[in-house]
Formats: sequence, structure tokens, C-alpha cells
Amino acid sequence: MPAGMRKLLLLIVLCGFILPNFATAQESGLPIPRFVALRSDKVHLRSGPGLRYPKVWIYQHSHLPMEVVSEFDTWRKVRDWEGSEGWVHQSLLIGTRYVIVTGDEITMYTAADKNARPIALVKAGVVGRVERCPKGVDWCQVQFQDYDGWVQRQGIWGVYDNEAIE
Repeated sequence: MPAGMRKLLLLIVLCGFILPNFATAQESGLPIPRFVALRSDKVHLRSGPGLRYPKVWIYQHSHLPMEVVSEFDTWRKVRDWEGSEGWVHQSLLIGTRYVIVTGDEITMYTAADKNARPIALVKAGVVGRVERCPKGVDWCQVQFQDYDGWVQRQGIWGVYDNEAIE
């Protein structure tokens, strides 16, 4: 058998071993991008999709919202509210929706209206659980600790413009 033919045959055999690994990489079928949250108080952000990749950041706050921007097998490439990106194992994420206050502070109201009674001033960096965000409305009902009320979307990160969450 000529040397060129042996190389081609070897290449075909090697591709047969390598390609099935890529073919079995399953995506979740969920939309990308989408928001999720951190499951625990200590989550390592890695430079690539696997334990062999170095840790580039350690998040120490459960329920911190993250945006999934890509998937590979059981790994999710996420972005935080400051724009940092890296990979997290899917088991460290939850689908419950949370937001983080991004401005200096936002006012929480009793209703989705600036003329409603103010409940609280919520400071930057505070994380809250989303109750609902009606479609076509610039407000979301959010729970920050013991306070439950309405905040405007532009002061929070973790929901998309015009996204409906019921």
C-alpha cells in the first residue's frame, strides 16, 4: 500500500474515534442567550468547558444572575452583569430568575407606576428574585429580602427588554 494511502486510511480511522466525541456533545435545547442564576455560594468560573481548565474567578454569592451565551455538553458559558465571561458546570446553575441592581439605587413601588407608594430604596449590588415581568411593561415585580414590589427594568440586570416572566 502506498504511503499516501496509508496516511489517508490512518486519518479516516482517527476521525472515526474523534468525531463521535463531538457528536455526543448535547446542548440543552433551551434558548441562547438566556438568564439563569448561581446555585451556591461558591462557584468557580473556568476559562474553558471542563475541570482541566484553570479557574479564572470565584463567585461567592448564591442566586447571582448569569446570562448563558453558549453551551458545550454539560458546561455553560456565562456572562455576569459586569461583562466577565467563562464556563460553569450546569449543576451549579438554576433556572429560577434573579436580578441584580446595577444603578446606584432603585426605588421599589407598591405597583408598576411611579405614582404608586414607594416601598424601599434598593442599593446597587443587591440581588432579588423575580416574581413576574409582564410583557410590554417596563416593570418587574421583584422580591428583595423581605420586600416585595415593583421596580423598573432599566435599573436591574437579569431580564431582557420586553421579556415576559409569569
